[in-house]
Amino acid sequence: MRTPLLDHITKIDDVRRLNEADLPQLANELRSATISAVSKTGGHLGAGLGVVELTVALHYVFSTPEDRLIWDVGHQAYPHKILTGRRDRINSLRQKGGLSGFTKRSESEFDPFGAGHSSTSISAGLGMAVASELQGVSRNVIAVIGDGAMSAGMAYEAMNNAGTMNNRLIVILNDNDMSISQPVGAMSSYLSRLITSQPYHSIRDLMREVASHFPAEIERTARRAKDAARDLMGGNSVFSQLGFTHIGPIDGHDMGHLLPVLKNLRDSTSHGPVLVHVVTEKGHGHPFAGPSSEKYHAVPKFDLITGTQQKSGGNLPSYTSVFANSLIAAAEADPKIVAITAAMPSGTGLDKVKTRFPSRVFDVGIAEQHAVTFAAGLACEGMKPFCALYSTFLQRGYDQLVHDVAVQNLPVRFAIDRAGLVGADGATHAGVYDLAYLSCLPNLVIMCPSDEGELAHMVATAAAYDDGPSALRYPRGEGVGCAMPEAGKPLEIGKGRILREGIGLAILSLGTRAAAALDAADRLAAGGVNVTVADARFAKPLDTDLIDKLALQHKALLIVEEGSPGGFSAHVMSYLANKGHLDGGLRARTLTLPDAFIDHDSQQGQLAMAGLDADGICAAATKLMPRPTIKTGSQSRKGTTA
Repeated sequence: MRTPLLDHITKIDDVRRLNEADLPQLANELRSATISAVSKTGGHLGAGLGVVELTVALHYVFSTPEDRLIWDVGHQAYPHKILTGRRDRINSLRQKGGLSGFTKRSESEFDPFGAGHSSTSISAGLGMAVASELQGVSRNVIAVIGDGAMSAGMAYEAMNNAGTMNNRLIVILNDNDMSISQPVGAMSSYLSRLITSQPYHSIRDLMREVASHFPAEIERTARRAKDAARDLMGGNSVFSQLGFTHIGPIDGHDMGHLLPVLKNLRDSTSHGPVLVHVVTEKGHGHPFAGPSSEKYHAVPKFDLITGTQQKSGGNLPSYTSVFANSLIAAAEADPKIVAITAAMPSGTGLDKVKTRFPSRVFDVGIAEQHAVTFAAGLACEGMKPFCALYSTFLQRGYDQLVHDVAVQNLPVRFAIDRAGLVGADGATHAGVYDLAYLSCLPNLVIMCPSDEGELAHMVATAAAYDDGPSALRYPRGEGVGCAMPEAGKPLEIGKGRILREGIGLAILSLGTRAAAALDAADRLAAGGVNVTVADARFAKPLDTDLIDKLALQHKALLIVEEGSPGGFSAHVMSYLANKGHLDGGLRARTLTLPDAFIDHDSQQGQLAMAGLDADGICAAATKLMPRPTIKTGSQSRKGTTA
């Protein structure tokens, strides 16, 4: 599609110089540009397509970036990025060195707050509004929050605070899970314009004004108008109860509905928080619309003509699917097994489990704190809950994990998906801290499969282990292609295994870096160096017998994990030091992720940068290998050490 209007938008003021009549065309062109960009890069598509008109209207009405515009969650901001000076880089979206898939403060002044996780915008927006007032600056602060993000408790904590204050804060509730008929949409738009354009001291005054616009014989319409007015101005909504002026719902794809309301809010001299309920359709205008429960939420690269999506290179099972199938098998054998997720049923594989056991899987919305304590309550009554969350999302439930699960030693099973580096989603979604924040907790068993077959065994282990909390962490993406067991079998708690026997140097790997460690060992063997490779299996409890064996039978030990400093390797090093293994000359090193946030790239690119691919492990092992003694006459010396 040609984009003549968008082609002339080089700065945001170019948008504001357009006639209002041109804005629908600009929105259509912006939608096409968004689809074109995502077809080349992959990424989150449905959410951005749903807010194209809203994006145009907000930038047209408000003086961004001086007025602060916060997107919650940031993956709906692709159209916003195109409009705000980043169109020439939009094809680098989520690529190494390119634009982030989320809003990012360091990327643009139009991104006042980074948002990779949800439900933060109202808190941040209130902070900005208060800061502006304290500094004597008059500006609007607008937070666009999705209806899914409104399921998180943090959003209500923020609204509860904002409702008691008198700051200029506008919250746009982007509701893309609700449909409104044309008459109701038009009525809501009219009422919203009416409310924002002049003060009404009572619901009765508003209802009288509304009713005056309709013939008396249209009783049904008048009744609906009064009901709508009561909903809008009365204390019926939770937002009104929290102290917000509640406007809407209005049609988020109709400029005639959006612009008057936004202008009235911009020009209003009143203070206090306002919530505007905007109804949109996720994936609106997608050219290949078809059956999709998630409305093209996240897609791989696709052909812009046919819509055919690019398939992954291999046919190996993903760790997520192995977890789901293993949990189904365990649940078939044990009616006490239940599962909980926080708004990620397909991402965690629990959609498959729910199909098989519809009454035993619970999606609690974006509410990780609740998910963890809900699981704790289930465990109190003898159920066997599996709480399936992404690693970075579990961070939001950490207090509950400590206080409600670990302290009480409740047998909640945490299935931690997306553990390790995640590629194009970047630093906000990288699951690199769970080993550090879990390994410090008493009573917690932590399992890390080295391949998909091990994951099946560890699901069975978690199902059988009822003496306290447990966790199993596994990465994003496909397995290594190992032979799958017919059924998972419980493992002995806290016991690792030797994958390959060697001499001199040992590599102790935790998790799926074992395949790269074995690859590195093959390369070293080709050079005449035989390396022992061990799979720890458990980050906690440590297999101290295995560690003792590696320390006593080898001169050097390399500990490898795909996690931040302070995790498994730190605990192994502490054990080695306290046991005295380091006193006798054992050369021990750790190979972890760097102490830095890792930007978006492919997973393999990220691992290579961190030195955790086979090349990096081989290089680290080579530096660590004991050097031969060089004799010179009656003297001898050792070669240079790393």
